[in-house]
Amino acid sequence: MEMVPGALVDELALAEEFGISRAPVRELLRQLAAEGYIELEANKATRVSSMSLDSLKNFLRAAPIIYIATARLAAVNATAVEVNELKAIQKRFRSAIEQGDLEGKIIHNDAFHLHIGKMASNAYLMPSLRRLLIDHARLGRNFYRHPAARDMQQDLETAAAQHDLLIDAIERHDANAAAEHVRAHMELSRHRMAQYAVPEGAAASRAG
Repeated sequence: MEMVPGALVDELALAEEFGISRAPVRELLRQLAAEGYIELEANKATRVSSMSLDSLKNFLRAAPIIYIATARLAAVNATAVEVNELKAIQKRFRSAIEQGDLEGKIIHNDAFHLHIGKMASNAYLMPSLRRLLIDHARLGRNFYRHPAARDMQQDLETAAAQHDLLIDAIERHDANAAAEHVRAHMELSRHRMAQYAVPEGAAASRAG
């Protein structure tokens, strides 16, 4: 997340920076492109994946579907060991919130939802979840820094409380409750991301 969306990725500079030949760099770039981090096309410069309004719209359409499906399956399949690991990740997430650690909040939130995906144990859902989490993290980094994020602390505390409810539902193997908690959790994210994408003044202007 150190490079901005659309930034050029210099293959030669990477090879020199890490002291390796260009062949393994190309292979790594292909892997990064497959995972959604960069855009790699023939006869075009390699760039960090763009973040547009269309990207945000597609994310908000797909995210609830994937997150709810993985939460339901996690509630069905969860083991005690997996639930305890989820609780440990949640503890790190709460600690990052208390310390005002931006990177930590993003990393541990990502780890939380990825672990739920692993608990779901479904090879078809996991690639979609991984792709969503990439942009969830990138979007999160942007709107945490946005001027509209001045009241973000309350949202973060609400998100942490929603995580706790989700853990409880998964631990009780209550798939329906897990789905509802994820739905509410995604609505919180949707509202914040929409606020970032469409500033209050612009929204009022459009409404008028």
